[in-house]
Amino acid sequence: MHVSLPADMDLNTYLDLRKREFYLTADALRSVAADFVRAMESGLAGRPSSLRMLPSFLGSPSGREHDSVIAIDFGGTNIRVLEVELDGNGGVVTKRILRAPLVDPAGAYDHLGAGSNAEGLFGFIADRVAEIARPGVSYDLGHTFSFPCRQTGVNEARLIFWTKEIRTAGVEGEDVGQLLDRALASRGLSQVRSRAILNDTVGTLLAAAFTRPHVAIGSICGTGHNTCYLEPVHPLTGRPMIVNMESGNFDAAPQTRFDRELDEASERPGTQRLEKMGSGRYIGEIVRRVLIDMAAEGLLPVSAGLSRRDVLSGPEVGAILADGAGLEATAATLASCFGWVSLGDERLAAVRTVVGLLVERSARLTAATFCGTLLHIDPPLSGEHVIAVDGSLYEKMPYYAGWIQQAIDETLPAARGRVGTMLAKDGSGIGAAIAAATAAASEV
Repeated sequence: MHVSLPADMDLNTYLDLRKREFYLTADALRSVAADFVRAMESGLAGRPSSLRMLPSFLGSPSGREHDSVIAIDFGGTNIRVLEVELDGNGGVVTKRILRAPLVDPAGAYDHLGAGSNAEGLFGFIADRVAEIARPGVSYDLGHTFSFPCRQTGVNEARLIFWTKEIRTAGVEGEDVGQLLDRALASRGLSQVRSRAILNDTVGTLLAAAFTRPHVAIGSICGTGHNTCYLEPVHPLTGRPMIVNMESGNFDAAPQTRFDRELDEASERPGTQRLEKMGSGRYIGEIVRRVLIDMAAEGLLPVSAGLSRRDVLSGPEVGAILADGAGLEATAATLASCFGWVSLGDERLAAVRTVVGLLVERSARLTAATFCGTLLHIDPPLSGEHVIAVDGSLYEKMPYYAGWIQQAIDETLPAARGRVGTMLAKDGSGIGAAIAAATAAASEV
């Protein structure tokens, strides 16, 4: 959508135009949901679709899984390695957790940037496994690898392409499990056996479904965005299977020129369009582009900081959104990022309004994709449904979870009270452990 700006622009007029551009009505959400259903069905049938509909080769957990497991959770600039015990009665005990950054802010190391390679990245991960594996103890290993992979088995997955602006060489097109196995073997970790590779959405679904009923959708709303669900009768097997949709690549959401400009300037133009419209990795960048437009209209001062990509982070966006009547946090954030001081309450409030519009749009678009998924798995909307969500955007961004629920209720009024979301904190790590135990049990 493009909105023409009048010559006599003022802040109120500008904000009214942006509201028309960014706010999605219930009818618009239903249209997005319907397009999402069509994309799901096309992808499942092997027809062209922006949804990849990748099989996970995993079904729902039974709750009876029993194992000592090491779980790897890698989805961005950090890695977590967990030692987990499943007791066979639906209980999960996390014995130890190790967290390590893959990028040093001081620049001493970067396992994700242009200078890194597969050996360095997976060697770093294997070294962390070595820190947590106890001598003499045998472990099954589950690996949450939160990037688009072509999965041909529960432990066979080739990276299709990197997302979230990661550029590590020598991984795209390669079997992620084999890269990890070689790194583990080179470090003498023969007591650790890789059993499962999965997406973080799949892990989130598994972790939530392990302990509560009615969970058939798992989603990540954090640095990136993606959703999976339990397909009742998968065409490959004729049985239930979790499908990783790679929904961040959905391309039928209504874009603005700000979205198109961000996409064109990204590492992979034309991909991950939904993700670029509001995930934690990109939300601050969309805000910056609107602020540039406001400065061009004379509504904000011109600033050198406006030219710096990614100057505004997700947490800073959250601080602005959560700001109180005094707008102190907004003023401090804009001074730090753009050098703006003494903007005055009217302009500070206008920036906060822009932030609110963009964050709410992100939540409502996410809700529309959830609604589309529900309409696919339960067309009459007759059942109860719980959507398990993990990620910093859902957990920490002010109002985000509430805006998702409000949009679901508006889009699917017939299901009001029977569809809800829940925080599945650190679900991708626990889910990796459950996947490993499930895969190991199936081989017995």
